Amino acid sequence: MASEKVETVVAGNYVEMEREEGNLKFTKGRLSRLFWHGGSVYDAWFSCASNQVAQVLLTLPYSFSQLGMVSGILFQVFYGLMGSWTAYLISVLYVEYRTRKERQKVDFRNHVIQWFEVLDGLLGKHWRNIGLFFNCTFLLFGSVIQLIACASNIYYINDNLDKRTWTYIFGACCATTVFIPSFHNYRIWSFLGLLMTTYTAWYLTIASLLHGQIEGVKHSGPSSMVLYFTGATNILYTFGGHAVTVEIMHAMWKPQKFKMIYLFATVYVLTLTLPSASAVYWAYGDLLLTHSNALSLLPKTRFRDTAVVLMLIHQFITFGFACTPLYFVWEKFIRVHNTKSLFKRALARLPVVIPIWFLAIIFPFFGPINSTVGSLLVSFTVYIIPALAHMITFAPAPARENAVERPPSFLGGWAGHYCVNVFVVGWVLIVGFGFGGWASMINFVHQIDSFGLFTKCYQCPTSPPAHKA
Repeated sequence: MASEKVETVVAGNYVEMEREEGNLKFTKGRLSRLFWHGGSVYDAWFSCASNQVAQVLLTLPYSFSQLGMVSGILFQVFYGLMGSWTAYLISVLYVEYRTRKERQKVDFRNHVIQWFEVLDGLLGKHWRNIGLFFNCTFLLFGSVIQLIACASNIYYINDNLDKRTWTYIFGACCATTVFIPSFHNYRIWSFLGLLMTTYTAWYLTIASLLHGQIEGVKHSGPSSMVLYFTGATNILYTFGGHAVTVEIMHAMWKPQKFKMIYLFATVYVLTLTLPSASAVYWAYGDLLLTHSNALSLLPKTRFRDTAVVLMLIHQFITFGFACTPLYFVWEKFIRVHNTKSLFKRALARLPVVIPIWFLAIIFPFFGPINSTVGSLLVSFTVYIIPALAHMITFAPAPARENAVERPPSFLGGWAGHYCVNVFVVGWVLIVGFGFGGWASMINFVHQIDSFGLFTKCYQCPTSPPAHKA
C-alpha cells in the first residue's frame, strides 16, 4: 500500500470519465480495453505521431518548392528536434505541477488538467491568461485547417460539388467528435490514423518516383525571401503539434513516462515526411508553387483515391485531437466539465464547432494558412511560452533543488538546460515569428487578393483536367 501511495503522488493515475459515470462493467470489457480504454506509453506514442503528421503531409512538398530541397530537409530535422525539446519541457512542467498539487491532496480523478492550468499553478494568473489565449486560438485554427483539408481532398475524388459545399458537409461530420469524452478514448483512432498517414506518405513517395519528372521540370527554390520563410514556418507548424501534450499526458496511466515519447514519435514522422516531400518535389518542382495540395498533381488512380479517403478519415481524427482541448475549456467555462452525463457534455460542446465551421468557409486557403498559424500562434504556443515558463519556474534555487524532473546531465545540468531554452526563444522569436510572420502574412494577403474571402473553390481548375489512370 505504501508504495502505491508514493506512486500516486509522483505520477497520479487517471480515472476516466466512464468510471465516474458508473459504466465500470463496460470499461472492463475486453473490447472496451482494446478500442476505448487507452492510457499506455504506446497509446501516447500513437496519439503524438498521428496528431503530428495529419494534413500537413500534403503541404510539405509545397514548402519544399518554396525552400528548395536542401533547406526543406534541414528545416524538417531542425524543427523536429526543437519541437521534441519543447514537448519535453511541457511534460516536465506538467509532472511538476501535478506532483505539487497531489502533495496538497488535490484530486484530479474527474478533472482533465490543461496547459493553462499548469501555467496558472506554477506561474500565476497572468501566465495562465497568456497560455489560454495562444493555446485556444492555435487549436481553433488547427481545427479550421483540418476542416479545410477535408474539403480540399474530397474534391479530387468528387468535383461535382465545390470545396465550400464540401466544407459544410464535413463540418457537420466533424461535429460528431463532441461524443468522444477525452484523449483516453482515442486508442483505436490514433492507431488507425497513423496507419492511414503511413500509407499516404509512401503512396506519395512511390507514385512520384514511378511517375518521374515532368517535362521541363524546374527546381528554382528558394526564389524569394517571402516564399522561403513562408515554407519554413509551415515546417515550424508541422512539428508544433504538441499543443495537446498536457491532455495526452493526463490520459496516461503513468504520465511521468512521457518524457521521450514525442521524440520517438518525431523520428517516425520524419521517415514519412522526408521521403514523400522530397520525391514529390523532385518529380513536379516549381509546379507545386501553385498546387499546395500534393494530391492535386498525382494522376487519378485507385491508389490515389485510397490515399484521399484515408486522409479524410485521419483528418476527422485530427480534428478531434485539436478540438477536444477546446471542448474541455468550454466545459469548464460553463461549468459542466464535472457532470456525469456524456450526453449533456456533448450538447454543451456543440457551440465550439460553429466558429470553426465559419472560419473554414472564410479562409479556405489550404497551405498558406498553415504558415500563418505557424508563425503567429505556434511560435508562441509550443515553443516560446514553454521555454520561458520552464526557465522562470526553476529560476529560484529551491525550485531547482526540489524539482521532480532533473535536467539531463549530457546537456550540462541546469546551465545547459537554460542555454538551450534561450536559443529556442531567440530563434523562434526572430526567425519563426519575425521573418516567418512577415512572409506568411504577405503570402496570406496575396491569397485573399487573388481569390477573395469566402471563395467557393480555392485553387480549383476552371475545367477539371482529364486524368489518366
